[in-house]
Amino acid sequence: MGERLLNKTIRILLLAFLLTILLYYGRPLLVPICFAALFSMLLLPVAQKMESWGVNKALSIILSELLIVLFFGGIILLLTWQISDMSQNASQIEQSINEKLKQIKEFLTGSFGISPQKQEEIIQKQQESSGDKLAAILSGVLASLGTLLANFLLVLVYVFLFMYFRGHLKKFVLKLVPREKASATTKVIENSRKVAQKYIGGLMLMIVGLWIMYSIGFGLVGVKNFFFFAIICGLLEIVPFVGNLIGNILTVIFALAQGAGMDVVIGILITYALVQFIQTYLLEPLVVGSEVSINPVFTIIGIVVGEFIWGIPGMILAIPLMGIAKIIFDHVEPLKPYGFLIGEEKKSNKGLLARMKNRNGKSKG
Repeated sequence: MGERLLNKTIRILLLAFLLTILLYYGRPLLVPICFAALFSMLLLPVAQKMESWGVNKALSIILSELLIVLFFGGIILLLTWQISDMSQNASQIEQSINEKLKQIKEFLTGSFGISPQKQEEIIQKQQESSGDKLAAILSGVLASLGTLLANFLLVLVYVFLFMYFRGHLKKFVLKLVPREKASATTKVIENSRKVAQKYIGGLMLMIVGLWIMYSIGFGLVGVKNFFFFAIICGLLEIVPFVGNLIGNILTVIFALAQGAGMDVVIGILITYALVQFIQTYLLEPLVVGSEVSINPVFTIIGIVVGEFIWGIPGMILAIPLMGIAKIIFDHVEPLKPYGFLIGEEKKSNKGLLARMKNRNGKSKG
């Protein structure tokens, strides 16, 4: 019995090791395919609705893809507009940074006895050594932008093909399973599609909601170019847990660089706390729900593993892919324990919104 369990454990670990290698080296092929599969599931109801109106199948898919292009194109235009607005105040920002650096130099001189001349020598050496690094970073950024654009176009092509041949792909999956399992397999496919639609659609609505809340909060506390930082904080929501926090840290840093005082910094932190409360107890139960019910432990593990294998795209894809994997685990008898392990136990009430609904229901009764 013990030897059989050991052999089974070794086989599972070997399979996990081989799968990790396959995912790591297959990143250029698999990442665009995964994004395309998720976007296909999201856009499928839109295309089907247009087809029910008599629109040609290919045309309905192209029109539904335009929604994704318009969404990301709008984000790029907003960021470009805000960056051009910030560049007009570049001299003021530079002056504020120089004042902050002067204060830091005075602090180092008074606290650690490092003379201004010694500090200048250290800074000059760092600038000389970082000159070539800066050029390498800029060339790397340009290359990354080119790769990102090529991958985006490739994703659009995959989305079109997946949606156009969706019936053929579904028949292929059904041919892989015994005939008596066909209905269960169809249910798994439908549930996976619903999870992807709910998660990605809810995430987009969440981002828009965060843009509105952060714009109001940052504007009230006096953050300059508050709409730009609201966009950044909202976009970073695609990286669970840490994205919002990183966005607010960047906002604090740039606010200080623009000459803001501690009252603005405190206002940013209060805005972050309020937005997190509203997001956790109102927005998430309303627009995302509990469809992607992965427990926090495996959510963090999935994000870390996703970053290790696929980088930032892996962090973005980790949650929806784990949600789909959980659905598959829950419907395959030998894998049900693993579905239970990574899943979250159902709770009767989730979030402030659910509690308010239950309380209203009881009062009416």
